[in-house]
Amino acid sequence: MAKRKLSAKASHIDAALDGKSEVSAARARGLGFDELRFTPATLPEVDFEAIDPSLELLGKRIAAPLMISPMTGGLKKGAILNRRMARAAEIVGLPFGVGSQRVALEVKGRAKDFQVRKWAPTIPLFANLGAVQLVKGYGVDHAQRAVEMIGADALYLHLNAMQEVVQEGGDTQWSGVLKAITALCEAFQKRGGVPVFAREVGFGVPADQARRLIDAGIQGIDCAGAGGTSWTLLEGRIARGTVHQNLGQTFAAWGLTTPESILEVRRAHQTVPLIASGGVRSGLDVAKAVALGATVAGMASPVLRAAIKSEGAVVKHLERTILELKVAMFGVGTRTLADFRRQPRLVLPVGSGISRDR
Repeated sequence: MAKRKLSAKASHIDAALDGKSEVSAARARGLGFDELRFTPATLPEVDFEAIDPSLELLGKRIAAPLMISPMTGGLKKGAILNRRMARAAEIVGLPFGVGSQRVALEVKGRAKDFQVRKWAPTIPLFANLGAVQLVKGYGVDHAQRAVEMIGADALYLHLNAMQEVVQEGGDTQWSGVLKAITALCEAFQKRGGVPVFAREVGFGVPADQARRLIDAGIQGIDCAGAGGTSWTLLEGRIARGTVHQNLGQTFAAWGLTTPESILEVRRAHQTVPLIASGGVRSGLDVAKAVALGATVAGMASPVLRAAIKSEGAVVKHLERTILELKVAMFGVGTRTLADFRRQPRLVLPVGSGISRDR
């Protein structure tokens, strides 16, 4: 991998941490978590101590519909952050996704930076490769190596076309990616491999694109939308040339917001496992994502900021987020996640153009 790529990845963490690469749903002119609210249950008729937000994901029981989303692929100091986040996820009982493993497949000795299973022996782990690499020489064996490297329960194929086109030296040859995804999914199914998930990186997944992915054999979708870190804006910020700097500004708010993306994917398929990330900042946001139809919500930059401090800071952040989720469940009078999904008491804004009655 070129030194420029690794240098850019080092800048990614710094640019993600300072908060200046985030684009609110309001700026994206779309439906945001802040515009959603719940009708309260004045008489909850449930004991707070009895509330249980746990569920099963990838055949494993997790504490809540929350996961740590991929962040730190390719960077050496990411190994320390990966370990902190993995240990914290294990303590709390939540899934964890590593960042892109491309560097670990191409640079000898870097696999150890991603090998977090010994710190997280029981939770679901997601391996991670860029989908565009499937038309640039990567194949089934590369994907299987990524899975085996970390003992993953599922494989993410991340879709970051808009990030790549704004990035200096990005991968912009995307012809044939869907065909390659189909071939990989078919091969994994024949081998009895782990489920393959498609993961957007912050621009949302419309219904028609979700259908194409599911028809290709994708078994789960992370529909990450606008509302958190904008990878177009971030790439523009770290670009050296004015052309890409300007592109980053112009396309900073590109795409669907995360709430819009959840609704779009559910239009395409009602039951496919759906992870909602992008702008999830609290347990209340997690509750809203689940109420809209997400299976699990994903957090990235807030967890990364905690991981910079310590493993304990990550644990505290995750526990606080779950507590906030449980308070929301109490506030609408539901004891289990199944109850909450059936009757979330979610209010959609008038004039939003969204017909779904929740």
